[in-house]
Amino acid sequence: MTGLNQPISGNDLARFSGPNTFMRLPSADRLDEIDVAVLGVPMDIGTSWRSGTRFGPKQIRSESAMIRPYNMATGAAPFDSLQVADIGDLAINTFSLSDSIRIISDSYDAILASGALPMAMGGDHSITLPILRAMAGKYGPVALVHVDAHADVNDEMFGERETHGTVFRRAWEEELIEPSKVYQVGLRGSGYAATDFTEAQGWGFQMFPAHELWGKALDTLGREIRHDIGDRPVYVTYDIDSLDPAYAPGTGTPEIGGLTTPQALQLIRALKGANIVGCDLVEVSPPYDPSGNTALTAANILYELLCILPGVQAR
Repeated sequence: MTGLNQPISGNDLARFSGPNTFMRLPSADRLDEIDVAVLGVPMDIGTSWRSGTRFGPKQIRSESAMIRPYNMATGAAPFDSLQVADIGDLAINTFSLSDSIRIISDSYDAILASGALPMAMGGDHSITLPILRAMAGKYGPVALVHVDAHADVNDEMFGERETHGTVFRRAWEEELIEPSKVYQVGLRGSGYAATDFTEAQGWGFQMFPAHELWGKALDTLGREIRHDIGDRPVYVTYDIDSLDPAYAPGTGTPEIGGLTTPQALQLIRALKGANIVGCDLVEVSPPYDPSGNTALTAANILYELLCILPGVQAR
């Protein structure tokens, strides 16, 4: 491909200036001209503890200005082979969770119909249910790599069935995901009962609790997951609270004893070659991390996901 978008170089324009797009990429209005659509879903009305994730996309974009186009560790050069652009934020209804979920699903139907691969910046984790509805509409039930401190398989929360803590029960009930190809990595914390985790294992979900991963490299686990997925379409959803709050304090529901940032990179890089059809990074709450480090980490994780998308070559 020729004429591919490139991030603005810090040698051409100071990183503290320029457009507030992901990695200072060009923005795009036409979906049919891009391979990867980076978008924000600035929403926190589905959260149950600390709010603020509505500000996540804006700060992730801001902190992404420091990221350069070439991955020194893996050799990946995503902008050499994919046309990537920032399509802005979805116009969610900040007063209605149910209407926002409809808007997200409809928007994703349009993105997927264009052929673009969507990469979302949340927003709380409730955004992933309508995304999976659109994914299943195109691909059928997908495999799912879910990196998170929480399984998000509650039946309801305060009588509501669509929240950030009920996403993957609804996805299972609606047959949006292939249960035996669901991989939940980094689970931990306290619960209400043992069934908080074991019930979903009974559905077929494969769970990898954080305490079993302490002190271990995750490239082996990533390769095992990659092998088990095969060539199935797979969606990757990354909740920033999967990381220990020492690395990512700016999130809505922090849990101690989480993954490290090197483990996050090992896991993602080991998924290279999987048939990834979309991904998201959720639950960044900037008000709880004035330093910006959580959003900086999130931006880099999104970049690492971009580096393993189908079609990306190494130099």
